[in-house]
Amino acid sequence: MDYRYFIVRRYLSHAPLVAVMVLGCLVLLPLLLPVLAIGGILRVLFKRIVKDMFSRAFRYWKISAISTVTGISIAGVAVGVASLIVVLSVMNGFYDIVRDLLVSLDPHVRIVSAEGRGIAEADSLHDVEVLPQVEQRGLADVETLMAMALAVPHVENASPYVEGKALLVHGGNGGANRVVIVRGVDPAKHQGVSDVVGQTGFGTFSLERRQGRPGIVMGMGLGQRLALAPGTRSTGGSQVALLSAPGIEQMLTRVFGTPALTRFEVRGLYQLEDTYDNTHVFIGIDEAQRLFRLDDNVSGIELRLDDLNHAGAVKEALQTQLDPARFTVNTWYDLQKSLYDVMRLEKWGASVILILICVVAAFSIVGSLTMVVIEKRRDVGVLQAMGVSRRNVRKIFLLEGVLIGALGAGIGFGVGLALAVLQKYFHLVPLLGAESFMIDAYPVSIRLFDLGIIGVVSFGLCVLASLYPAARAASIEPAHAVQMDR
Repeated sequence: MDYRYFIVRRYLSHAPLVAVMVLGCLVLLPLLLPVLAIGGILRVLFKRIVKDMFSRAFRYWKISAISTVTGISIAGVAVGVASLIVVLSVMNGFYDIVRDLLVSLDPHVRIVSAEGRGIAEADSLHDVEVLPQVEQRGLADVETLMAMALAVPHVENASPYVEGKALLVHGGNGGANRVVIVRGVDPAKHQGVSDVVGQTGFGTFSLERRQGRPGIVMGMGLGQRLALAPGTRSTGGSQVALLSAPGIEQMLTRVFGTPALTRFEVRGLYQLEDTYDNTHVFIGIDEAQRLFRLDDNVSGIELRLDDLNHAGAVKEALQTQLDPARFTVNTWYDLQKSLYDVMRLEKWGASVILILICVVAAFSIVGSLTMVVIEKRRDVGVLQAMGVSRRNVRKIFLLEGVLIGALGAGIGFGVGLALAVLQKYFHLVPLLGAESFMIDAYPVSIRLFDLGIIGVVSFGLCVLASLYPAARAASIEPAHAVQMDR
């Protein structure tokens, strides 16, 4: 049998199944077409809706991220400004405390001999009438020099003094001997240039001779350590002796002679600062001249001003009238220059470190404004296409940086000044170990100069941070920006 017969027969055996399938497709096709059409439409709508939702969410996320970074920038500037105000105010407070303490011990201005031989003292006030003139130079006597100094504006009091080191001997007990700084002063004149006279709480600041015995005033700590008690006009006080370097030299050169000891009666005890109290004693200026073998010379002249801030001007005025080869003029700052310089260095060093907070905030401003430029590049392109110049586009973003800086600096100033004022008047933060200090809380001193520097630096950093984003926004090409967002 031919093989083609079997092939035809095999296909014909499947004919009923094929016919049923074809008939089913013809019947179901009209029903499936609407379903497929609706499914396609739904698929397209779903894709658009989901895409739109994700696009909106992404845009919202970008706007939210930009707002967050901008808020962080404002907060960073505020924290930096507030920290600078508080820290600098506290450092100014400590500076004022130390300065006032030292100025209570040191004069506002001091005139000394440049040759180290002391200033000669004369009885007459010769040439006083012409002394205020600049051409009168090369002064020789103390009274004339004091008259000239008192003629300078802002000088209220002047007092000569003699200073040197001596060995203090108490009751012949060698264990009580100690080296002290002896200052010879005139009590009537010294009261106007030093706080020692007013701080003599036990006894009186009396240095004149009583029954042939000169008086001495020393610190409370030194007097208690040596068990010394001041006397009165009716009762005598404890006695001590002073031995100067010339006296020791005389004792060593005269083998069979008696030591040149000058005995003094304790008249009063003052209390200022422990270190000063334990090292300084006061006697009459005449007794000091005899003790140190100075004849009629004095170590220098101390001046007290109506305001210590005028010390620099007074120094310049005195230097124009005095011979610089014979006299040296020092202000209160010059007397403790190394200490004051260290305190100023610490202050500005801390300022530089705290400014880094504002620098970090400035970098945040760069990031936030750059994100705004990227997000709004199409809008910037449209504005430029409408005729807005690149200069005005740059101004828009510069203004945004200025607003961020102004807002952050304003918040920082408000918070910093509030904390400083509260600390100053209510002592919110106590000083640890206050029992060892004269103050019980961190001192605060607010200065307008520091506030101005803080404002200029912080605001300037914010303006500088907005320069790059502004320049980038101004460089956008309108056509390219519009095509990028299609």
